[in-house]
Amino acid sequence: MSEARGGPGAGHGGHGATDPAELLMRAARTLRRRSAEALAPWELSPHHVRALRVVCAGAGGGETRLSDVAAALRIAPRSATEVVDVLEARGLVERSPSALDRRAVVVRPTAEGERVRAAVERHRAEQSASFLGALTPEERDTLAELLRKVLDE
Repeated sequence: MSEARGGPGAGHGGHGATDPAELLMRAARTLRRRSAEALAPWELSPHHVRALRVVCAGAGGGETRLSDVAAALRIAPRSATEVVDVLEARGLVERSPSALDRRAVVVRPTAEGERVRAAVERHRAEQSASFLGALTPEERDTLAELLRKVLDE
């Protein structure tokens, strides 16, 4: 049974919770669950989508190396290789030699990768709008400002 329905931790973690940290964790869990459900049609994890986003962002003229993917995702280079392997196996990215450094390999999105990234981003925006739908635009701005402050960005 979920916390919101009276399961473990319901007393302080239920709908009447007032602790901001608990509310933030509940919101994050809800967003993670919705995100995983939303990505199911593409059989991608949030991690894969973040990597695809990094690769697509680099496609605007720069070169995206595996080390760039690792740094952006804050993972080890070996783990970035595994993530890119999955994307490559699904036809979303391709590897090629760097034009700037023959020793380096760069990762570029395929046309399908660009299409999937755009579709996922549209779906993500719809999910976000739905999740935050009870808030006015001003309240959303305030929430974003407060979260940036807490995250020290």
